[in-house]
Amino acid sequence: MRRDNQSSLSEFLLLGLPIRPEQQDMFFALFLGMYLTTVLGNLLIILLIRLDSRLHTPMYFFLSHLALTDISFSSVIAPKMLVNMQTQNQSISYAGCISQVYFYIFFADTDSFLLTSMAYDRYMAICHPLHYTAIMSQSLCFLLVIVSWVLSFGNALLHTLLLAHLSFCGDNTLPHFFCDLPTLLKLSSSDTSTNELFILTVGVVVITLPFICILVSYGHIGATILRVASTKGICKALSTCGSHLSVVSLYYGAIIGLYVSPSSSDSNSKDVIVGVFYTLGTPMLNPFIYSLRNQDMKRALGNILSKGKFSP
Repeated sequence: MRRDNQSSLSEFLLLGLPIRPEQQDMFFALFLGMYLTTVLGNLLIILLIRLDSRLHTPMYFFLSHLALTDISFSSVIAPKMLVNMQTQNQSISYAGCISQVYFYIFFADTDSFLLTSMAYDRYMAICHPLHYTAIMSQSLCFLLVIVSWVLSFGNALLHTLLLAHLSFCGDNTLPHFFCDLPTLLKLSSSDTSTNELFILTVGVVVITLPFICILVSYGHIGATILRVASTKGICKALSTCGSHLSVVSLYYGAIIGLYVSPSSSDSNSKDVIVGVFYTLGTPMLNPFIYSLRNQDMKRALGNILSKGKFSP
């Protein structure tokens, strides 16, 4: 992507995290551990789903793509943040900043669409079990994943193209640890009304509508569970939805805290803290949620460990 001729800045300065110098090493080790846990934990989920034939179901097919997306999402932000913390060099090139914005939006949107697909899968499994196998076919699952990636690609590309046409001629300091689109718009010397309108409009499509679909799906699931007479049936239904609902709560809770909640005098510090949780915390917690709350994943992990232990 070529830079717009109007942009005179060759780099941006990231203020980073509000951490005192004497605490840099401690937080560097903490964030490095969180990033490695995110990568290894989600890779483990992908491996288990790949190796255990009993996990070759629509729900775990979506989960494997969600795990891949979480690895990619954290990898867009964490390595650069860790390098900056270690080298004390807070700069990021113009091209690097624009690229970071693109991939950040791309993987965040993909997460949203995949969580919606997983909610639809749970809705069909619990509310229409007799038709589940026929409706949730392999072709439909592939179609839902492909549509998720394509829509996310298009949205991220349009945001990036609009951003690349803005001028940045003044202050180049970003009060964040990564190139966040709303923060970048505040630095631009151009008219950003088109960008802001696009964020508002597309945000409804890629964030609000999927969230509403998830709420509607779980509304129907809740009504179906209440009609189930047996306690065993209720527990089984809750076990299949609990992990997904926990991840949905973390994902959309972080988005609301980062982009929807009203600003305050210390909003920059708040945004940075919530941003760390969103980019590092949520992807790291997903493997723990699916391993600790999901009996199928526990069983698959136990089988893999048993084979490794007793193999010659």
